[in-house]
Amino acid sequence: MNDATAPVSTRAFGRIAHLPEPDYARPLLTLTAAQRERMLGLLSTMYGDEVAAATFPELERLMRVYHAHKPPALVAEDAAFVAAERFTERDVVLITYGDLLTSPGRAPLQVLAGFLRRFMRGSIDTVHILPFFPYSSDRGFSIIDYEEVDPRLGSWEDIASLAKEFRLMFDGVFNHASSRSRWFQRFLNGRPGYDDFFVAFTTKDAIDADYLRLILRPRTSDLLTPFRTINGMRYVWTTFSPDQVDLNFRNPRVLTRVVEILLAYVRRGADVVRLDAVTYIWRELGTSCAHLTETHALVKLFRAILDVAAPQVALITETNVPHADNISYFGNGTDEAQLVYNFALPPLVLHTFHTGSCEALARWARSLSHVSDTANYFNFLSSHDGVGLLGARGILTEAEVAALVDRTIAHGGFVSYRSNGDGTQSPYELNITWYSALNREGNGESQALQVARFLSARAIALAMRGVPGIYLPTLFGTKNDTDAVLGGAEKRSINRRTFDEGALMRLLDDPDCWVSQVARGMRRLVRRRVAQPAFHPNAAQTVLDLGPQVFAVLREREGVQRVLALTNVTDHPVRVKVPAADLGPSVVWRDLLSRARYQAHADVLSVALPPYGIAWLSSP
Repeated sequence: MNDATAPVSTRAFGRIAHLPEPDYARPLLTLTAAQRERMLGLLSTMYGDEVAAATFPELERLMRVYHAHKPPALVAEDAAFVAAERFTERDVVLITYGDLLTSPGRAPLQVLAGFLRRFMRGSIDTVHILPFFPYSSDRGFSIIDYEEVDPRLGSWEDIASLAKEFRLMFDGVFNHASSRSRWFQRFLNGRPGYDDFFVAFTTKDAIDADYLRLILRPRTSDLLTPFRTINGMRYVWTTFSPDQVDLNFRNPRVLTRVVEILLAYVRRGADVVRLDAVTYIWRELGTSCAHLTETHALVKLFRAILDVAAPQVALITETNVPHADNISYFGNGTDEAQLVYNFALPPLVLHTFHTGSCEALARWARSLSHVSDTANYFNFLSSHDGVGLLGARGILTEAEVAALVDRTIAHGGFVSYRSNGDGTQSPYELNITWYSALNREGNGESQALQVARFLSARAIALAMRGVPGIYLPTLFGTKNDTDAVLGGAEKRSINRRTFDEGALMRLLDDPDCWVSQVARGMRRLVRRRVAQPAFHPNAAQTVLDLGPQVFAVLREREGVQRVLALTNVTDHPVRVKVPAADLGPSVVWRDLLSRARYQAHADVLSVALPPYGIAWLSSP
């Protein structure tokens, strides 16, 4: 997996460590009038003026306690922080469970750290460790204890060790908790102060059928789950599963407790906090219970608190919904999430390679305007869940979405559905690995062509404006783990295979294995990408129209570099001719991947691309 010719990022990580105990000998954090007004206004949106005024002092106390944990050097670093340079071209996020890599006798988090140091240094700078807390179901997303590391994975010391070398993304799974969590057990036991920590009703028919039909849900299970409590039967709101009980943010005590956890994550090394399923975090009967004004106010409040207490820490929203709703979580570009999962991208790229036409992708990509210098898209293709379909609603036709579903099943994958509220269901997510989604087993294609198709799709996500994210199994071109699903695991398990480190290393060392070929190609693409100023998230982006066979995007960091990224989305050679007028004054271009040089003649730049060929042409 060596790539000796690739440039290596020299970016240093390891934010200054927090103090183990608060230092109250120094001045306390003092909020400005504008900061107070901002937070009180958001609290009033959620709770009204009276409750907002009563809640704010506790939030201020939590921020002051957190600030007292900051050594003077960190306070100075925060003050000097330039938000527009929070993310640069050097930022690539690796997404992984804490235990996708294992080795006998070693904690999985330590195995992960060793792999990152050995193979990903100079290419990956941020690691998103999916929920690493004790949990009862949903592979970590049903959290029992928000403040402890699952001992099966490792310890807080292992997290701290990773934080010295990489940025870390933590999950804020604040929409729901495990039914085995301490909070919910206190609710069941009638402990004072916990009676309204969750959304609960005394009868199973408490929600009118007309209201139920309005509620947007990503599942088909019953919304209300019965639990026996000390006060009798209660029917608890469970958006995702009977084991995932929804927190009640209408109770300001829930808010303050979650803010305390949020700031604890920052002290533990979180540079980015992913707000999981934040779409559904506030409920109002008579509405869809999604994207409510209070929901946005809550995200904005988290942002306001971090802007004051920990300005270097960013929020990313995970909202698997239609594109227009998804990007609403940018707010005005400066007051809500700094990153938003680009959920339309995966199904559109998949559609592109299934059809051999980039028309739908290019048309949508042209609509992606610059949000702000401090907010951007998180470009991912595959994830621990699957390929969500809601992001493509309104962009792809119903027939095109149905074709994605049919192709997934034909390629050995599965499909998850959601309830439409009227007794019907619709496809919600494709459960399949990215390699298998693109390549069908036993179809007679050469391995070289399948690897090229895979890398071509990945190159699109790496070249587009935003911050790219890569799910760890994608680095190896993992195929469907169908046996896991057929053995009784949930559908999403098809893309959650655990790797023995030794066995994986043997595959990576075999040059004839597709795993090694994918890994080498991915590493090469990422290493080239992180060295190009034109791939800065704030660099200009122009999507060119060169026909349906080639996706072409021109990225430009003004006065520094331009990169023309060309991707052949078909299985046959293509010669693309780019009008010089679309490229600006430069005549000579150099391919960052092949090192070949190209020169415009007669006002046209001509480039030959092999099947699924990629060219990143740089000028100067």
